[in-house]
Amino acid sequence: MIPLILRRLAQLPLILAVIYTLTLALAWAAPGNPIERPEGRRPPPEVELAMKRQYNLESFWSFYFSYLDNATGLRFARESLRNQPSADSLNPGPTPDARPDRPVFDLGPSLQYRDRRVNEIIAESLPISVRLGLLSILLALVIGLAAGIAGAWRPGSLLDASTLGVALVGISLPTFVIGTALLLVFPVWLGLGRVGPPRGPADLLLPALTLSLPTAAYIARLTRMGMIDQFSSDHVRTARAKGLPESAVILRHALRNAMMPVVSFLGPATAAALTGSFVVERVFSVPGLGQHFVSAVQNKDLFLIIGVVMIYATMLVLFNLAADLMHRWLDPRIA
Repeated sequence: MIPLILRRLAQLPLILAVIYTLTLALAWAAPGNPIERPEGRRPPPEVELAMKRQYNLESFWSFYFSYLDNATGLRFARESLRNQPSADSLNPGPTPDARPDRPVFDLGPSLQYRDRRVNEIIAESLPISVRLGLLSILLALVIGLAAGIAGAWRPGSLLDASTLGVALVGISLPTFVIGTALLLVFPVWLGLGRVGPPRGPADLLLPALTLSLPTAAYIARLTRMGMIDQFSSDHVRTARAKGLPESAVILRHALRNAMMPVVSFLGPATAAALTGSFVVERVFSVPGLGQHFVSAVQNKDLFLIIGVVMIYATMLVLFNLAADLMHRWLDPRIA
């Protein structure tokens, strides 16, 4: 496993560099002016020119390399080395461009939220999206595994048809329809929960359930197919012939091998859930990373767009690596 981990971690900078280049090229080509105020006012031409120089927005390549310099920590390293006391200096002063409050990996200022930096926005909103994503993945696993096992236990039965039908609905319906329906049923009709930004962990249950249902539907279908295949295998028939309880046959002998496709699917699904869902966060007014990304795209906030995309890409690579490691743990025969 160690060579796999080292190889994937070595590939991570190259993958992020490609994603950064494509993201910046698309964001730069998108219509709009990043200097324009959110209410639509544009600053005077001389102020706009000064702001473009300040943020290196005069040309694509100027912004490209200056952002890399800050985001990779190279500028921080240079400034730190420049401020090192020399051997013959007892009281060296800081250089003019030294910034003691600069983070190591500086993702830049937000052009949309004045006097706020992208690092601060991500630090505040990412934990909310992570809590929402973890809860949704937990619900998806519970619902999907239970539905898949129940359907595979009696293939062709009414229970199997019901689980397949619910899974099809979960895959087909968009999340904004599911979220709106849940808001209408629970807070409005039944008085359970609240409409508006969440105030506590309990208020994340409905958005997490909305986010989990499409994932649970895929898990149910993958689990059902895997369990049906395992129930007809020799080792499961041997376990039943030994007189083992049906629960032990399902959980200990069949489910472990049936989980292989589920684990492969969980890598990108977990990364997507942990970074939040744009639509779900909008519907339920959850102040997560997805809300900020939508606003950044609408206002062409280049720094915030790239910062959020880099977080998404890093988590996607790391969770795919975790899925591969889980694969090897479940089946040591995998090279």
